[in-house]
Amino acid sequence: MPESCTRRTFLGTAAAGLGAPARLLSPRGYPANSRLNIAAVAVGGRGAANLEACKGENIVALCDVYEPNLERAGKKFPEAKTYIDFRQLWDDEKRFDAVLVSTCEHTHAFATLPALRLKKHVYCEKPLTHGVWEARVVAEAAVKAGVATQMGIQIHAGENYRRVVELIQAGVIGKVREVHVWVGRAWGLQSPEEARANRDIVSTQERPREEEPVPAGLHWDLWIGPAPFRPFHSVYFPGPRWYRWWDFGSGTMSDLGSHYNDLPFWALRLRHPLTIQAFGPPPHPEIAPASFRATYEYGPRGDLPACQLHWYQGKEKPPFADLKVPAWGSGHLFVGSEGMILSDYGKHLLLPEDKFRGFKPPDPTIPRSIGHHAEWIKACKEGTPTTCPFDYSGALTEANHLASIAYRVGKKLEWDPVQLRAKNAPEADRLIRRGYREGWVL
Repeated sequence: MPESCTRRTFLGTAAAGLGAPARLLSPRGYPANSRLNIAAVAVGGRGAANLEACKGENIVALCDVYEPNLERAGKKFPEAKTYIDFRQLWDDEKRFDAVLVSTCEHTHAFATLPALRLKKHVYCEKPLTHGVWEARVVAEAAVKAGVATQMGIQIHAGENYRRVVELIQAGVIGKVREVHVWVGRAWGLQSPEEARANRDIVSTQERPREEEPVPAGLHWDLWIGPAPFRPFHSVYFPGPRWYRWWDFGSGTMSDLGSHYNDLPFWALRLRHPLTIQAFGPPPHPEIAPASFRATYEYGPRGDLPACQLHWYQGKEKPPFADLKVPAWGSGHLFVGSEGMILSDYGKHLLLPEDKFRGFKPPDPTIPRSIGHHAEWIKACKEGTPTTCPFDYSGALTEANHLASIAYRVGKKLEWDPVQLRAKNAPEADRLIRRGYREGWVL
């Protein structure tokens, strides 16, 4: 359990996570039409997309361990000061009020936590952190700082998710005791043939023994950061190649789980599971699985009944025929006492169709989003709430990582969310809280 987390603070944040996000503790006053001063940590890939979404603000600092990314971003924002090592950014913290974090998963916490301790607003790409303990520490720091936070799961701002949440919380399909979530992506340990079929970028069965030349402008030691050092090889860089490797990411689960498990987390007010069990091929010590499935058991939450959440990825699929639903490529199926809802990013279907023919949905209760990034920027300036603050997204990140941990230890975990430990599996401790390379501390 994090040293800073007492039972009182845990119970307080857990209760807050079940309802609407709280207003920020100490919103800063900004004159009308003023621009936010933003520092961006990692500016290629998702970082470039996040910068584009915030380009109307004042971008004052850019940081990236790959100099070609930094040069491209610098041309778009020539007034911004540039950095290679984000740890040097904090020395200039008076230059900025908010931070965009778009690094690889294994360095999210290392870029996010210092900013929160400086009481900077933070937008962080998903997953929030590389591990369970990190997620709790970051979530607690965000609550303590009282700043605007948002995890980058943009589909949360989409209309379809909001309408599905309304239907479920209005009781249209009755009490939901079962939900299935599945994704077709299978990035992880797979054969070259499977990799080609899944349009994977690169496939390997083991850690490469040979070393390749480090690309010009890449500061490899900084890219490795807190992870165990290894020589450069193109199986790790550029992204998203790195995220199949346990030292740097957590495979498909932490990536798409952030998006797809978000909907049941929101609609069913989920937070900490009671148990987690996972099934798949024998775990590989280096690489996350391409295909596996997991089952979470959640207890009652207020007036909501206990429920199970079933996760499937890659070749693993729900029993569509038994459930009598269409076999969509990816999606969610909420099974209620009075019907079902089948959904994906942009659409949903009430089932059985005969029962719901002519159904008129309730009037919207969740307002249309102004945009995922815009919501965060508004919160930074006005103290209004975001919908994916780190208190919420931290719990979502914890749950996603727990499925991977259950898979790796091969046990049904009995979870203690206060002590942050699997009561029946002490061998999971090293995965709940990982060690760091010398010179890197949180």
